[in-house]
Amino acid sequence: MIVAANAHPPAPHIDWAGLSPLLGLLGAATLVLLVGLLRPRIVREALVPLIALAGFGAAIGLGIWQYGEQKDLISGALRLDDLTIVLSFVFSAGGAAAVLLSWRAVAPREAAHGEYFSLLLTSAAGMWVLVAAQNLVTLFLGLELLSIPLYVLCATEMRRATSLESGLKYLIIGSVGSATLLYGLAFIYGATGSTDFGAIARALNGDVATDALLLTGIALTVAGLAFKASVAPFHQWTPDVYEGAPTPVTAFMAVATKAAAFGVFLRLFNVALIDASVDWAPALATLATITIVVGNVGALGQSSLKRLMAWSSVAQAGYMLAGVVVATRLGVQATVFYLAVYLMMNLAAFAVIVIRERETGLGDDIASVQGLGAERPLLAMSMTLAMLGLSGIPATAGFIGKFYLIDAAISGDYAWLGVVIVIGSMVSLAYYLKVIAAMWMQEAPTPGAALATTGQPAIAGGSTDAGRPRFEIETWFVALLAGAATLFFGIVPSPLFDLAVDAGRSFTGLF
Repeated sequence: MIVAANAHPPAPHIDWAGLSPLLGLLGAATLVLLVGLLRPRIVREALVPLIALAGFGAAIGLGIWQYGEQKDLISGALRLDDLTIVLSFVFSAGGAAAVLLSWRAVAPREAAHGEYFSLLLTSAAGMWVLVAAQNLVTLFLGLELLSIPLYVLCATEMRRATSLESGLKYLIIGSVGSATLLYGLAFIYGATGSTDFGAIARALNGDVATDALLLTGIALTVAGLAFKASVAPFHQWTPDVYEGAPTPVTAFMAVATKAAAFGVFLRLFNVALIDASVDWAPALATLATITIVVGNVGALGQSSLKRLMAWSSVAQAGYMLAGVVVATRLGVQATVFYLAVYLMMNLAAFAVIVIRERETGLGDDIASVQGLGAERPLLAMSMTLAMLGLSGIPATAGFIGKFYLIDAAISGDYAWLGVVIVIGSMVSLAYYLKVIAAMWMQEAPTPGAALATTGQPAIAGGSTDAGRPRFEIETWFVALLAGAATLFFGIVPSPLFDLAVDAGRSFTGLF
């Protein structure tokens, strides 16, 4: 008894190389926070963003170093595989773009640069934990580490009421989503007796339809994750939060949060709950259809570009959900591919919105891009490629991505869902082409239009000197690079295909 009392349980083996991308993000977050305490202005406004940028770059570089590894981390709580690494590329690239878009924004100055960029890095670290999680407890920890920094980031423009409103709404609704997910995970644990994804899969004996506890857990888990992925009818927060948050934060949320949410969707439902797919797949297919319809219809009447992109993101979540529904390796590959191209298209659009907010003083109203084709043809081209890509026009990466999703749906015996994706894409042309027409076919508004259009002085969009023509190299770089990538990968998609195929191989033996 004395020997047993004095015995120490063995410590879990920690693969530091496998954890290195996560450590890079957390280390950079700590360093940014400390450096941000220094008084010199050049340190806060230049060095801090550079360190944050280096942190995201380090996460990508360390991911490349570990690419091809397939191993468990920390006693199986996390899984390092190509799915984890490829998705980490997506949200790390989104985080780096958000740093560039935030460089001269108001939000970092009001929130303090160290805290602002540290929160971005910490949220990205939560995304890494979430997509790598193969345990219910780790999944929830990753979700909260992702979400809590975003609640604060949405409210960082503290002198703007809509930003504070955005943060409060996201906090309240996000908390409801987290609580719903936690109940669902608890029910799954109660039904299977395990929190490990592999053990849960082994506990399912095929008679899922009669297990009310497990079905309730799956339903609540779907609802909780749907909040994060903006899946209807759990999307209500999306338009208000996207519109009120600082635009760089909105861009980060639009691409990175969706990548993390669908990453955990893929791993949880294609590993732990794969044997119950006959029960949850039809429900997810119905949710995907509702989401496509609600997102496209909601975007039709929008005059705010950020609200239009919010409703667009709802519809896009419906398209991506098709890859989860089919529960096949092809579905995983199609979802990962679309998440990568969705990153490019959204960053191009949001970068142009940021630039026009600061140049015109019209905020995110569609009037801010009127006449852009004559004034800034390169920016107009980037926005045009983003809109055409999101609508699925050929020769853009969005077309290849949607074609991949439709192929997965048809191969998985959900041909009708592929038809819904096609119809939804046709409807989306109505609002995407409206933005293109405003840029190329309408004249720029008169200088006094800011007050008439927005009802407020020209200070919208996170800039106190909005309305002055300017050239900010970092925002132009994001806009032009993302627009060019949307076109390039629409013509030469093979590099992204290879990444998506490697991510699909993470599930070898499951399908």
